[in-house]
Amino acid sequence: MRQVQIVKTKTNVIGVVILGLAFFFYGASHRSSGVRSTESLSPASKESRSAPDFELKTVDGRAVKLSAFRGKAVVLNFWATYCGPCRVEMPWLIELYRQYQLQGLEIIGVSMDDPGEAQQVADFVREFGVNYTIVLGNHTVGDAYGGARFLPQTFFINREGRITGSATGMKSKADFEILIRELLANASHKFN
Repeated sequence: MRQVQIVKTKTNVIGVVILGLAFFFYGASHRSSGVRSTESLSPASKESRSAPDFELKTVDGRAVKLSAFRGKAVVLNFWATYCGPCRVEMPWLIELYRQYQLQGLEIIGVSMDDPGEAQQVADFVREFGVNYTIVLGNHTVGDAYGGARFLPQTFFINREGRITGSATGMKSKADFEILIRELLANASHKFN
């Protein structure tokens, strides 16, 4: 009996180590290549990168259209409650929204949880104290933004409604802040 218990413990430890290594190598391989500003987009893609509009419901049932945020710098973040890296990023987004909201920043979190899990999303939002707009996403919206296959996935949208950059996978708070400042600086040159 004791031998079986030792084997189970060793198996669990090996599993945790393998999972930890997988996250480490995933993060290392995506750290520098996942954040793209407009400089890394080809000129042709810059011209055709208008952010697809959508209308989605919030967890309390309000309808939200992306086009209603025209004139604001928007960070559009695809996430899910089951996504570990999303949970790490969320407090950073909460803090960055608090810091840059008065300068014209809006953050919209698009939950890619299953449709029947709206209450779970609402509980998660309340638990984390999310201070920005959260909407319940679907595959149609995900597909419009390239499939949203890898979460978190974030798009940076200027005041004219054009995508100026994107990030796939977990990024540091500093990476987000750099792109947010760039987005706000470029927007303020055009609109102030």
